[in-house]
Amino acid sequence: MSHSDYLKKFIRDVPDFPHPGILFRDITPLLRDASARRKVVAALATLAPAHLDAVVAVEARGFLFGAPLADMLNVPLVLIRKPGKLPGETRAVNYALEYGNGTLQMQKDDLPTGAQIFLVDDLLATGGTLAAACELLEEANAEIVQIACLIELSELEGRAKLKERTFDALLSY
Repeated sequence: MSHSDYLKKFIRDVPDFPHPGILFRDITPLLRDASARRKVVAALATLAPAHLDAVVAVEARGFLFGAPLADMLNVPLVLIRKPGKLPGETRAVNYALEYGNGTLQMQKDDLPTGAQIFLVDDLLATGGTLAAACELLEEANAEIVQIACLIELSELEGRAKLKERTFDALLSY
């Protein structure tokens, strides 16, 4: 059984969630299985660039993979969060979501200028959230060396919003 076939066993399809007509890819069964979680983190680690200053994870499910990945790579973890969740001075970016609008923030002092970043999230759908995270990081003068997700919903063409940035997904639907 291939790596992706093994992981796909742990992804549950939930029709009409959170809205009618949406097929939600639920990672909860994967999160309940310690071996599958470890395989995801190990697979993401193989995508890490040789030189890296930090793993940056996007709220909220990106944190689930970002924290153990940062530990494995022995680099800091930086969080990109929704408004009002981070103390101190923050920088923010507004963006369009599949179902409305959103804002992402990060602390201004999280990254030194020119930091080499590995950006991680659980899923790439239409690309709005990850594109906004890229904008936020680039405003902080960071260099996004790699972007990776567990799942890419390729029919939604979110990869196009990431432009020429390096992106990989462990699973594609």
